Amino acid sequence: MTLLTAPPAAPAGPDATGIGTGTGADRADDLSGARVTGRRVLRSEWGKFWSLRSSRATLGIGALVLVVFGMIASSSFHPAAAGTGHLFGSASDGVGLALSGLTPTMLAIGVLGVLVSAGEYSTGMIRSTLAAVPKRLPVLWSKAAVYGVVAFAATTVAALVAFLLGGTALAGTSAALSLTAHGVLRCLVGAGLYLALAGVLGVGLGALLRSVAGGITALIGGMMILPGLVSLLPASVAGHITPYLPSNAADAVTTLHHTAGLLSPGAGLAVLAGWAALVLGGAAFRLTRTDV
Repeated sequence: MTLLTAPPAAPAGPDATGIGTGTGADRADDLSGARVTGRRVLRSEWGKFWSLRSSRATLGIGALVLVVFGMIASSSFHPAAAGTGHLFGSASDGVGLALSGLTPTMLAIGVLGVLVSAGEYSTGMIRSTLAAVPKRLPVLWSKAAVYGVVAFAATTVAALVAFLLGGTALAGTSAALSLTAHGVLRCLVGAGLYLALAGVLGVGLGALLRSVAGGITALIGGMMILPGLVSLLPASVAGHITPYLPSNAADAVTTLHHTAGLLSPGAGLAVLAGWAALVLGGAAFRLTRTDV
């Protein structure tokens, strides 16, 4: 004679579909654990950025360039060369000398920003990213926010180090300044903000054009070539356009002593933020309107 026994009860938990078989409240808890939130997208983009050796290397090189150029400019400063326009000669104060490497650092930070966004398009990984975040826009905002914060922190520290190290070489000269002097801290923090916004601009260009080469070309064209083209216009026209170009707005933020034709530091920062917002807006529109 055989004994018939009832099959064991199925344990409470996910079934084959991955959704719990318990009560409705239990299922809601299971689903909430997998919900896409802004915090999780930020954490994902943070992890992706730091997981790439090239990202860490490029960011470090950009910060190092700012420090090295600042030290070289400060150590080679001579009062007779100040304002002559020769190598490092146009800067006549400790802040200008410390920030002599802004342009090459901007290129490194901006190019890395393009790679942060356009790199996923070139590898095809963007499909997986957008499949995990169907609303799409949180991905763009998170990339820009993560990289902007990282770039600001790294370059602000680099600007401060360049100023402090350069100050030792400038001691006793007419260019020597203390960190507490009027406008010095504003310029150093402004340099970090400018470079961070240049990085965000790169992220926007990469997402808008979806091409590493195209994004880098647009970045260099807008930051370095466009001012030269505008200068070819009649003076009456160029004078109204030049202050609002990204490079000139950056000068307004990072220059200790302002000259005619420059915006105020606050206005310059607003212009830089406006350019970054404009490009990010275009990238957001394309992201929501077109397929990958």
